[in-house]
Amino acid sequence: MPRVKRGTTHVKRRKNILKATKGYNWGRKNKIKQAKEAILHAGAHALADRRKKKRVNRRLWQIKLNAALRQLDWKYSEFIDALKKNKSELDRKVLADIAEKDSKTFEKIVKALRKK
Repeated sequence: MPRVKRGTTHVKRRKNILKATKGYNWGRKNKIKQAKEAILHAGAHALADRRKKKRVNRRLWQIKLNAALRQLDWKYSEFIDALKKNKSELDRKVLADIAEKDSKTFEKIVKALRKK
């Protein structure tokens, strides 16, 4: 059986690892063992933070809505309750965007909910 040299494969793997750790501090950017570990930890944090981002954004939408509603003399909790009772399809993300960018439209939505 002929001999198989795997030098190119080994070099390619190392090169890809070091490419992924470009910009890391200290030995984590140029020492293979430390770079591998850094990549593993970075991946774990990336997964967790994708989940965390959803929580953070929802809290931000709630704050934006509450600020816009307080100007119209209404509380966030009362507004959400009215939305649910009327089975509205608008979610917090859309409402926060409307409140921020188009206050007149948001005011119409609030008035329509108050009448019901």
